[in-house]
Amino acid sequence: MSSGGYLDRIAGPERTPSLNHQLASLLALVAGILNSVGFIAVAFYTSHMTGVSAQVADQLVLGDYYLVGVGLLSVASFIAGAMACAVIFNWGRRRGLRGRYANVLLLEGVLMLVFGLLAEELTASWRELVFIPVLCFTMGLQNAIITKISGAQIRTTHVTGMVTDIGIELGKLAYRNRTPGLDPVQGNTPKLAMLASLVVLFVLGGVIGAAGYLAIGFAVLVPCALLLVVVSHRPLMRDLGARAEDRA
Repeated sequence: MSSGGYLDRIAGPERTPSLNHQLASLLALVAGILNSVGFIAVAFYTSHMTGVSAQVADQLVLGDYYLVGVGLLSVASFIAGAMACAVIFNWGRRRGLRGRYANVLLLEGVLMLVFGLLAEELTASWRELVFIPVLCFTMGLQNAIITKISGAQIRTTHVTGMVTDIGIELGKLAYRNRTPGLDPVQGNTPKLAMLASLVVLFVLGGVIGAAGYLAIGFAVLVPCALLLVVVSHRPLMRDLGARAEDRA
């Protein structure tokens, strides 16, 4: 398959488990990079809504209402990202667009590109209030689109869920079917391998993000952003071409 044909399929509307895994691998790497950049920059894990929710509860009791506000802002931004994904996806789906998924990936890429190029210009006093909502919105956007693409089978920012599923599959593989006549318990080795690879890629992304941020700052996000734009552009170009034909 040519590179053009592959790019048309990787973010296109016709999905296969293999394509889903390949796209999820890219997004897990990107999520790890974003998460580590957010932590190094403002000491905040922007993909970890469980921890953020716990922080809100803790700081309510301790009386640090600024951190409560930051936590609530991050959760709201994550939700807003998922909402934006649903709106954009369903808008494209109802119109039969090939770019129903690619539109969301393009938005994520553009957000990352603008953020990577301009974040250094912000003064320190504004960093938390801008960085956290932007990165959380992007994480919500990404988690929602891979959920849509995979039918809620894959998450790229939710490592807790992936590790839980890894444990379940390992438990199935360890189970010994000693009672004849009952449905056997069988582990899903391909699923286990996929989940393990996504966790490894998330961690690898974290290493790249942390090392890259310390070396070149927010510019480390620019190659990731451009990669998402490249991955998403072919279905979008097909839609634009079809629209031009309809107008002709």
